[in-house]
Amino acid sequence: MPRIEYEPKLDFKDVLLRPKRSTLKSRADVDLTREYQFRNSKKKYVGIPVVASNMDNVGTFEMAEALSKSLLFTTVHKHYTVEEWTDFVERINNNPETLSHISVSSGMLPSDFTKLRSICDSVPGVQYICLDVANGYSEYFVDFIRKVREEFPGHTIFAGNVVTGEMVEELILAGADVVKVGIGPGSVCTTRKKAGVGYPQLSAVLECADAAHGLGGCVMSDGGCTNPGDVAKAFGAGADFVMLGGKYYMIIFVQK
Repeated sequence: MPRIEYEPKLDFKDVLLRPKRSTLKSRADVDLTREYQFRNSKKKYVGIPVVASNMDNVGTFEMAEALSKSLLFTTVHKHYTVEEWTDFVERINNNPETLSHISVSSGMLPSDFTKLRSICDSVPGVQYICLDVANGYSEYFVDFIRKVREEFPGHTIFAGNVVTGEMVEELILAGADVVKVGIGPGSVCTTRKKAGVGYPQLSAVLECADAAHGLGGCVMSDGGCTNPGDVAKAFGAGADFVMLGGKYYMIIFVQK
């Protein structure tokens, strides 16, 4: 018997932020920097928690180098070779400011794990790993997170994507520090159209953030932000990080 949920679920477009009284005199007084202590890696993050996604045309070395100057984070796409990684680190003179704001990305195939290990061994200054699959609801993915955590106990792990609290808890207990939340809302994502699977993004963030924070973990809202107001709504819903893909790509396209 299929289970139907009748409780309304919300997307970014369905809500507005109610204004509140502020002591700030100017928007220039706002400090966007956040500091997090991660549950499993025990490492500390300081920066602006807006993340460039690991899309091919967004999560590039050039993007990482540019964004890190403003304390913004980049999940570098998984198609760079080990040699390209070492060349990049040499080119930036092993700059800790840049390396502390990037992650290496990986799928969950055996070949992906081998490549991940080679990159992490070759560029030890990179202390973040992004484990990225379209739909994180598989036992194999949970086991893969455990495997990566055992191999890299001191690295901070981003993992996803999921949209429900119970799966967020499972990924955190398996070793993830930050769970990526969002299935189908991205500008180039076709999961909702092809598989009929997904969840309105604002409700997903609200529910997943509550689950993650109960365990001392973090969530990253991934997808669905079509304007800066949506980013604000994601943070208001409890997201610790917000990942942008299509919006960054549009910036690149316009500049070219």
